[in-house]
Amino acid sequence: MAYKENYPSALLSEAVEAIGSLPGVGRRSALRLALHLLKQPAENVHHFTGAIDALRDGVHYCSRCKMIADDEICSICSDPKRDQRTICVVESVRDVMSIEATGQYHGLYHVLGGIISPIAGVGPSDLTIKELVERVQALPEPETAEVILALSGDVEGETTAFYIYRQIEASGIRVSALARGLGFGDDLEYADSLTLGRSITNRQAFKV
Repeated sequence: MAYKENYPSALLSEAVEAIGSLPGVGRRSALRLALHLLKQPAENVHHFTGAIDALRDGVHYCSRCKMIADDEICSICSDPKRDQRTICVVESVRDVMSIEATGQYHGLYHVLGGIISPIAGVGPSDLTIKELVERVQALPEPETAEVILALSGDVEGETTAFYIYRQIEASGIRVSALARGLGFGDDLEYADSLTLGRSITNRQAFKV
């Protein structure tokens, strides 16, 4: 490997390469972290690597909403106290975490796994839109339920929202969108809890 010429140990080189493959981690940071791990007691490092292995091998996605879960159904979907007739549609797991942090939403979620982006080669079939449509169609009296499109306000987010609206509008379900307290193109992940909470509480009917 290329790193072997720069480090005194091939094992250190491989560790730096592995750590450096993480997003936002450069070679210097990867080296610093690798050397830090070498200084730790073996049991600490084994616990760390074991947790990563368990994360990759043990965690899966909720069969209903596609949120990260330890069981087939996530803790949110299985909570009887949640509003079972309101589904908040988000791009990613991180968006669920951001909305949950506001304490202003008590319904269910549906994680798309991305947004429609022709430039990036992401189409509707690459997302969980089909599963969302099936959830909506399975609702008894869908006209009394609601889908909240909590997607970014940029072109790709708006395109995705419009596509989803067209797929579910015939069911008669109420479709709403976040109030525009968020700036154009803002990601939910980086919105402060107060602003995001108000955007959810003051959501408006989705307009074509």
